[in-house]
Amino acid sequence: MSDFPGSKEPLTAEEERLGGTYVALLGEIPPHVRDRWSTLAAAGRAKSIEAIEGMRAQLIAENPLGLKVQQLVQFGQLLVLGSEGPAKLHANAALRHGATVQDLMGVAETALVTAGVPAFSLGVRVIGEVTA
Repeated sequence: MSDFPGSKEPLTAEEERLGGTYVALLGEIPPHVRDRWSTLAAAGRAKSIEAIEGMRAQLIAENPLGLKVQQLVQFGQLLVLGSEGPAKLHANAALRHGATVQDLMGVAETALVTAGVPAFSLGVRVIGEVTA
């Protein structure tokens, strides 16, 4: 069995070691991340997992913006891209790190300036869902 069994198995020690950024942000390692790790490992690309997660730790967890602001930025970027699922994850992460509903709404309003009503509407919908 691989050190990266995928989302249906209990966490391995390797997953716990690599998943610290996810746990700090989200309280868990999302299933899609564990599936990505499993697929990469099965393809003989375990070093890619190390590189990606090392980069994430540097650029997210050690970001000078701090976790709250950094997650608000990612939330806004994902609204502009129209990526609903990831936007929800990062909205929740922002809330987990001290953002308010007003902060999230400010991001959605800023997304309107950048990408129009579709990004704003997505933001309002996501905010409604994560704060329900």
